[in-house]
Amino acid sequence: MPHQFDFLVIGSGIAGLSYATKLAMHFENRQQDVRIGVITKVQADETNTKYAQGGIAAVWSEDDSFEKHIEDTMVAGDFLSDRHIVEIVVNEGPGRIQELISYGTRFDKEHGGTDYDLAKEGGHSDYRILHFKDITGAEIERALLEKANSLKSIEIFTHFYAVELITRHQLGETVHRYDTDNKCFGAYVLNTQTGQVEVFLAKTTLLATGGIGNIYQNTTNPNIATGDGIAMAYRAKGIGKDMEFIQFHPTALYEPGKKPNFLISEAVRGFGGILRTRKGETFMENYDPRLSLAPRDIVARAIDSEMKKAGDPHVYLDVTHCDYEKFIEHFPNITAYCRDHLGLDLRKDYIPVVPAQHYLCGGIRVNEWGQTNIQFLYAVGECSCTGLHGANRLASNSLLEAVVFGHRAFEKTVELLGQAAIPDNIPDWNDAGTTHPEELVLVTEMKKELESIMSNYVGIVRSNRRLKRAMDRLELLYLEHEELYRQSKVSVPICELRNMIEVAYLVIKMAMARRENRGLHFNLDNEK
Repeated sequence: MPHQFDFLVIGSGIAGLSYATKLAMHFENRQQDVRIGVITKVQADETNTKYAQGGIAAVWSEDDSFEKHIEDTMVAGDFLSDRHIVEIVVNEGPGRIQELISYGTRFDKEHGGTDYDLAKEGGHSDYRILHFKDITGAEIERALLEKANSLKSIEIFTHFYAVELITRHQLGETVHRYDTDNKCFGAYVLNTQTGQVEVFLAKTTLLATGGIGNIYQNTTNPNIATGDGIAMAYRAKGIGKDMEFIQFHPTALYEPGKKPNFLISEAVRGFGGILRTRKGETFMENYDPRLSLAPRDIVARAIDSEMKKAGDPHVYLDVTHCDYEKFIEHFPNITAYCRDHLGLDLRKDYIPVVPAQHYLCGGIRVNEWGQTNIQFLYAVGECSCTGLHGANRLASNSLLEAVVFGHRAFEKTVELLGQAAIPDNIPDWNDAGTTHPEELVLVTEMKKELESIMSNYVGIVRSNRRLKRAMDRLELLYLEHEELYRQSKVSVPICELRNMIEVAYLVIKMAMARRENRGLHFNLDNEK
């Protein structure tokens, strides 16, 4: 029998849980019984949110202003951000963060005081980053999970993997990408414990599946970040936007062969960290007057340039001049990791860093309520493209966007709930004629090839030749994998690779279409 819900949430990070929590509280306060299903492909707390170190940005002091936060966001986004969306997120942000605090989220306060200890990061003109040590995302995730688990309407399904969205296509109807009457009715979901694909029906479905980091060799994203929601939405005739804008975090810890890369938070540079070459020389003065506090795209390209000029595998981040006791207090996790894994004493040793894929500024196109072009399908968080980030994300705006749009999607969901209905003729998953593949080594090797294609040809600096080569090689990979997919019973590795190939295609396609260098997209041939 299919599972039947009022609301289905795919993903259990800040976007998915804030949405689910709002819905549950709304209906429980009205003593209305609803079913909210939250599915996550591993344990519930293994999300992109958990790995966010720096914090969440919002205007929180009288010295700051909404106007300054809006302008900082527009500048970082190279003025491709949608100003209307920026104003919504900045203005509504403090209220949403206050709600996180009411759920039990702890943010650091100043010594002996009641005021929050506000940090400053690259691209920000004021101190407005609320944080909890250097594990802010994990603290927000903890509080949201505790809140969600306390609400009887929410049922969390761990180790369930969404394979395909259910739309009018599954009813045998022809669907086109720009149709206005396509509808979503839930998803086909793989129970990874039993190997069976189950039907999860819902009046409203929300995608909160995070990013695409694992299409690259170096990423700070967890292993689950394989672009699943974006690929599913695209196959269901959703619309993608701004996929060429891939943010590479300038300062991931250099550990050859390790994935994901450990993140050295942007807040370390905000605290006073200085970038140096392997010879110990500063170099940011050659690229931007803001030096090490320049926005991420500028810093990442500067590091990439210095590494290429010198033939070095990394540069350094120097914090030896900082107050060590205060540094430990702010960054205990970073300090311990550098000490335990690399034997570094940050009072005298520099931190080796390298750029790594960190954040996708594009995704599934949504409106100001998180609605996709498919009715009753919402997308929130990193898998969505709201228009907030434009060509480059301002540090610590991502958690803010997720919680603001989680709330806005909740409001629109409640408003339109009476219009939603589930047809009674949705078919079961059909895998007749498929078998379990004997050699998953094929998937492993194809994944390595995909990572190589994207890292070498569609990275921080691109060219027309590199992009064409990437597209040509990706097409061969796509054809090879599709044959394997059609013959095989679904499994997480096979489906993840399928999704990664599809989102890689969208990145390359949109990068080829972008004829100007803006923000995170830098093509050598566009300069000519």
